[in-house]
Amino acid sequence: MSESADIKNSSLLKLGWPIFIQSLLSMCLGYIDTLMISSYSDAAVGGIGNANQITGFLTLAFSIISSATGVIAAQYLGAKRKEKLNEIYTVSIAFNLGLSVMISAIILLFNSQLLKLMKVQPTMADDAAIYMKIVGGFIFVEAVFDTFSQILRSNGMTKIGMIIAIIMNVSNIIGNYLFLFGPLKYLDYGVKGVAISTAVSRLIALFIAIIYFKKNIDGTISLNYLVPFPFDILKLLLKIGMPTAGENISYNIAQIIILMFVNSLSAAAVNTKIYAQILSSFAYLFSLSAAMATSIVAGHSVGSDDYDYAYKKVLQTLKYSMMVSMFIAVISFLISNWTFEIFTDNEEIISLGHKIMLICIFLEIGRTINLVIINSMRAAGDIKFPTFLGMASMWGISVLLGYLFGIVMGYGLIGIWIAMALDELVRGAVVFIRWLKGSWRGRRIVDKIE
Repeated sequence: MSESADIKNSSLLKLGWPIFIQSLLSMCLGYIDTLMISSYSDAAVGGIGNANQITGFLTLAFSIISSATGVIAAQYLGAKRKEKLNEIYTVSIAFNLGLSVMISAIILLFNSQLLKLMKVQPTMADDAAIYMKIVGGFIFVEAVFDTFSQILRSNGMTKIGMIIAIIMNVSNIIGNYLFLFGPLKYLDYGVKGVAISTAVSRLIALFIAIIYFKKNIDGTISLNYLVPFPFDILKLLLKIGMPTAGENISYNIAQIIILMFVNSLSAAAVNTKIYAQILSSFAYLFSLSAAMATSIVAGHSVGSDDYDYAYKKVLQTLKYSMMVSMFIAVISFLISNWTFEIFTDNEEIISLGHKIMLICIFLEIGRTINLVIINSMRAAGDIKFPTFLGMASMWGISVLLGYLFGIVMGYGLIGIWIAMALDELVRGAVVFIRWLKGSWRGRRIVDKIE
């Protein structure tokens, strides 16, 4: 029996723990750059942080297709209808490759204009531009890799994602060391060296994913599936993917606006935001992993027309995720005075960061609910509602109140963080009620492609 034979009845622990390790290591890929470069220059930290914010937003364009691929593939596998999967896989890879090449060109040609639009401080702009040109120039590698990751995950093959993440991070650390502290230090590449090692590590990850797909997935990617072009599949991918990515796009635009608010405060506020996001991210990592594992089960369950099973699994996951994420958030707050010292000895940043980590406890309550329920809503085919809700909440609460509390009323970064916490809490309450009411039922995607 193959690993993907009966994903619906798979243990969430079996699916989830490799995702947890993969998510941790994938998150660390960017954070390792920040940590290692922090010993090189504080300005470089801010530069990489701003560059990642911009490139992260642009990568959402190809997440439209990759996220839809995961949703559709999971339901078709659950319904045991594999006849269209080869076309779905091929269209997804081809579309994202073409789109991401265009995005890479935009970054290479207009990086300085994008940085000016973000109001990046002059001391950080040069480093941000260097990082964007290299990492952004190879963004097509990330696009194709993300699509393969969704395919592997929807087939229940989560362990390979973990293995790839380990190899990718080890490669990145070795590259950073060589350029910053090792034999290549004499080149004085600094941020450029960090960017090169990041790009190379992602390229290695893509090669491994392609090889594993060919050897272990019951499917084929071939140009033959594009002639004649299956417009019905592309239409469905876009129909599912655009609203699915819409929430993430809205979130990232909101985060860019919020970063502009923070950039207008001080360099200390910028670095505090970056460090606080790194430390607070560990609080929701368990919930993110559990949410992804549950969404795989939910997708297969809905594909086999078993909505009750999906309903119970999601509520069970939410209960345990909330307990773990709250525990980690509280511990992160209690030790934050020491953890911030890992990155800096600036007392202003350490003091402000401690206050931010207190607010993060409340933020994580809403974020845990959103991660677990919204991911499963999408997997069940309830696509549009989370997008519309997210856009209304993020802009009406996070951005609007962030500007009001942080800028107008003068509470600075603390006011901005309070607004972000309120956004997560309000949205979490709404989607929780929707899940209990069952408004997500009856939205199965299977049978929409004949």
